[in-house]
Amino acid sequence: MGQVLALRREAGTSEAERARQLVTEHLTALGYRVEIQRFRFHPSGLLAFPVFGAGLGGLALLLLPLLTMPGIPGWGALLVSVTGLAALAVLSAGVALGWVALGGGAREDANLIATRGPQPVRRWIVAHLDTKAQIQSMAGRLVAVWILGLAIVALTALSVLRLWAPLQLGPAGAGAALAIVAGALAGRGRLRGTSPGARDNGSGLCAALAAAESSSDRGTGVLVTGAEEFGLVGSRVFGRLESAALRNAQVVNLDTIDAEGDLYLVSHDRRGARLAADTAPGLGGLGVRVRARRLPLGILVDSLPLARAGASAITIGRLTWRTLRIIHTPRDTPDGFSFEMAERVGRALAS
Repeated sequence: MGQVLALRREAGTSEAERARQLVTEHLTALGYRVEIQRFRFHPSGLLAFPVFGAGLGGLALLLLPLLTMPGIPGWGALLVSVTGLAALAVLSAGVALGWVALGGGAREDANLIATRGPQPVRRWIVAHLDTKAQIQSMAGRLVAVWILGLAIVALTALSVLRLWAPLQLGPAGAGAALAIVAGALAGRGRLRGTSPGARDNGSGLCAALAAAESSSDRGTGVLVTGAEEFGLVGSRVFGRLESAALRNAQVVNLDTIDAEGDLYLVSHDRRGARLAADTAPGLGGLGVRVRARRLPLGILVDSLPLARAGASAITIGRLTWRTLRIIHTPRDTPDGFSFEMAERVGRALAS
């Protein structure tokens, strides 16, 4: 782990490749057969959120005269609002999924698939290898998402009210200003600098390797995904190529296990909720409160595409608001950080 954390593991870089080699050698020494599943992705996928924010700010400025001028049909603002939001959603999805490349070439990254024999894998222990550093932390992104959602609701409500009569400049201007602020916050999601990613996701990787070392179950496999920070690319690739096998499998994803806070078991559907309920008792001896919940708005994790592919999937994480203010920034370093809880979680899962 010390060697891995010394590397800035942004997906598609030589340091990410070196870290992948280290993990491969470690898993091979533990008796696993490791397959490397390579794929290509567009780093510009990370710009989907800033693109949507900028587009929302522009849409708000376009709507302002439609909301306030008496000579314009009342349905005009609503038509532009709905059409604009739909177009922005399609464009942002295209950018996020790599269908629309916004400058820069594609990069290559990979998943590591570690198994102990030819028998089907019944349970996957998952953690992502890559890191990223942005202008804003994960906490900042969550705030931006919430304000963006509020701005969408405000613009839609103003457009509906315009069906009856032109609006005063005050309320319409306030809605436009909120959308512009949301767009500015979303624009802070661009990459800046590098991060060793001690918490996100060195801690999750540590837990996964501890589980791999402790497990004697030949039906348990280890999946170390790549390019998670660029839109869950590795898990989406694995889910698409291994969908048949995932339909009868369980997935436990390990992502950000800090040294403080409650231990969360995050699910996406009823199957995941059942898996969380079955997993919780085995984690009860760790000395921390274990809480089950659904995935919060604004956070994406590798278990999501695997659940959509048919697996019973959860993500285990331990974090606080302080953690969220650190991750996705260069401040996510191993200095003063203990991996003891991450290792204990991994060993508890193996047992």
